[in-house]
Amino acid sequence: MRGVSRRGALAGSLAGGLAGGLAAAFGAGVAQAKERPFRAVTGTERPRRPNVLFILADDLGWADLGCYGSRNIRTPYLDALAGGGVRFTNGYSAAPMCSPTRFALYTGRYPGRLPGGLEEPISMPNKQNGIPPEHPTLASLLKGAGYTTAMFGKWHCGFLPWFSPVKSGWDTFFGNLGGAIDYYSKISARRVVDLYEGEVPTESLEYYTETVSERAAGFVRAHHDGPWLLNLNFTAPHWPWEAPGDVDVSKELTARVQAGEQGVLQHGDGGSLDTYRRMVEAMDSGVGKVLKALAETGQENDTLVVFASDNGGERWSYMWPLSGSKSQLNEGGIRVPTIVRWPAALRSRQVSDVPVVTQDWTATILEAAGVAPAESHPLDGHSLIAYLLDGAQAPEHDLFWRTKQAHALRRGRWKYLRNNGDESLHDLHTDPRERADLARRQPEILNRLRARWEEIDKDLLPYPGGSTPAPTAPARDAQ
Repeated sequence: MRGVSRRGALAGSLAGGLAGGLAAAFGAGVAQAKERPFRAVTGTERPRRPNVLFILADDLGWADLGCYGSRNIRTPYLDALAGGGVRFTNGYSAAPMCSPTRFALYTGRYPGRLPGGLEEPISMPNKQNGIPPEHPTLASLLKGAGYTTAMFGKWHCGFLPWFSPVKSGWDTFFGNLGGAIDYYSKISARRVVDLYEGEVPTESLEYYTETVSERAAGFVRAHHDGPWLLNLNFTAPHWPWEAPGDVDVSKELTARVQAGEQGVLQHGDGGSLDTYRRMVEAMDSGVGKVLKALAETGQENDTLVVFASDNGGERWSYMWPLSGSKSQLNEGGIRVPTIVRWPAALRSRQVSDVPVVTQDWTATILEAAGVAPAESHPLDGHSLIAYLLDGAQAPEHDLFWRTKQAHALRRGRWKYLRNNGDESLHDLHTDPRERADLARRQPEILNRLRARWEEIDKDLLPYPGGSTPAPTAPARDAQ
């Protein structure tokens, strides 16, 4: 185990006990009741470079965790993770869909800088649609600095033979290459089993959430001398709607896929609030296994853990008070639960309202590890290290999004939104539900945010076939 700095001793003592103890101590209401505004531990030396565990949920809604307000889903381990670190109330995914957000996380750049990042999401094998093996990634950069790298779970950044995690810097990979698979059979919408060990097809009939959690926990136990990067990418709670034990549901859906029926895995004729609850709770239990492995191997203090979702929730998610959902640029489609814990550096039971987005975590992790980004591929994310460790102001930068149908940009409290050409302006401090359109009342702010969006967009690849219509006349006439 690496040495513990004075900062680590202080913050570690504040962080509390082991994962299991924290889970008991911090329930939904209790964690929030004890939270305090974020404040960095200043005046001490920087901690050593950490292990990095990045846990990514799939289609998890804004309020699907106890620490974010869920009343029906019990998530003691994720609540404990929040209780042991910092819970962000303005955490965002880089896109409202799977693949683009993953592009942003792995490259630290806007999804629109690569052709594959324009796919929303990647659904079929294509030599254009993926992260090129020569492109620097979080894994390749850390690997070059001596980190052992592993990914368990969903990749969704391109298919073989052109793309895979092991081509992009991960030493170890076990998981699915595409977007969705059956939780037991691992069949995909393409009627093939989408499960790989490295780049070799493999099989497993166990419940997928449990399997990738056990793999991740095993990796932690086997690599207790660090440093390492571990990406744990759940497919939970993405459809199909199968909780642990729903073997008969899996058999039915698998048979329908194999018979050639289209759209089966979207599972529009299945699911329930209770099934969804059990799926999220299974993911939470899996997180608990990995946190337990960290604690029992003495690595908890020196491991930077980040938890987030690749986009907002879908049909069974709880998003109140946000509007919109997955695939939309309303808050419900992009604002996601975001938790950070690093006992050697951060106090426990804190909450931050600083707006952060996926690619900011890439920049943050690289700086924490003392690794410079590639000069040939400058990052679009902004590191939070000075804010988290030194008490500096959080980096002030505009958060930018685009899809084929919509555009958005957030600056401070203001959000510019354009859906199919219709513009609106929202004050997210007073109206996170985005119901009051202030475009006519604040035309100067609208125009500035629109101009900034267009400035960023000019540097990105255009969508094939064009994008959204130009803004409608009333918004421009607001000048």
